[in-house]
Amino acid sequence: MGRPVTLFTGQWADIPLAELAPKAKDMGFDGLELACWGDHMEVDKAARSKKYCKEKRELLQDHGLECYAISHHLAGQLVCDLNNDGRSDMFAPKELAGDAEAQRKWAIKTMKNTAKAAANMGVGVVNGFTGSPIWHMLYSFPPATPKMLDDGFKFFAKMWNPILDVFDTCGVRFALEVHPTEIAFDIITARRALKAIGHREAFGFNFDPSHLIWQGMDPAKFLRAFPDRIYHVHMKDAAVTLDGESGILSSHLNFGTPGRGWDFRSVGRGDVDFEAIIRALNDLDYAGPLSIEWEDAAMDRFAGARESCAFTKQVDFEKSNRVFDEAFDS
Repeated sequence: MGRPVTLFTGQWADIPLAELAPKAKDMGFDGLELACWGDHMEVDKAARSKKYCKEKRELLQDHGLECYAISHHLAGQLVCDLNNDGRSDMFAPKELAGDAEAQRKWAIKTMKNTAKAAANMGVGVVNGFTGSPIWHMLYSFPPATPKMLDDGFKFFAKMWNPILDVFDTCGVRFALEVHPTEIAFDIITARRALKAIGHREAFGFNFDPSHLIWQGMDPAKFLRAFPDRIYHVHMKDAAVTLDGESGILSSHLNFGTPGRGWDFRSVGRGDVDFEAIIRALNDLDYAGPLSIEWEDAAMDRFAGARESCAFTKQVDFEKSNRVFDEAFDS
């Protein structure tokens, strides 16, 4: 048996969980990675009610599905972001619109509750984002000083250490999805983020190769750089589509727009070498789920998710416990 293949429900939150669960089973999935929006996982309710969590698990089990992780990217983003424009308003309660620090306070409380919700659900991992106070300084003009960047990582640690304290108390780990706009978006910044929080075990990574491949990185190398910090894995693909007109920063063109410098693809249809990833995961003895975060703006999502599930089960394989020519000694 290979690793369980799950579906991250973040892009399916418009479908009530009771309707999505049987559809996911029909598409071949073994479980769901529940997003903490829509009706899939109400964090505050889950944090205080084991009965609510038991009902969620029973709903999944009635359809032959398991839950190995829950994810709250939206609240996590507001913990460290500047929250100083209208984009952040969509992630927080409406009454907090335009109030950056109120949104941050809400996000910190919500992420603490997400750890409690995961514990009540009986899962050991919460995936999500951290936000970043320094992402806007990425291209250093006007110039960003080393102190500005150092202060950004210190602010990240100041905001997240109290959250991680609750994760420790709950016996749950937080897995950052390394991603542009987060405090860590590549191997170097991931190392720096770990150092900023003292390499505490509560903090690791939700590996997602799609965000690495278009930046020019080798996703398998990320796995080997952090062998003890891969707490969860997303199966997601992307393709670089440079045509000589737009650049890798995508020219403010939305996903799915012809001419973008890169775009997400259904799993197996992009540039990611998933066999290299499976081999690296085997070397790391990773036994957790392979969770499909399906995003392809040019493809029907039900057809794409079904295809992605089948592809993932086909490309995954178990680690060998022997070398093939050991049979010569028999």
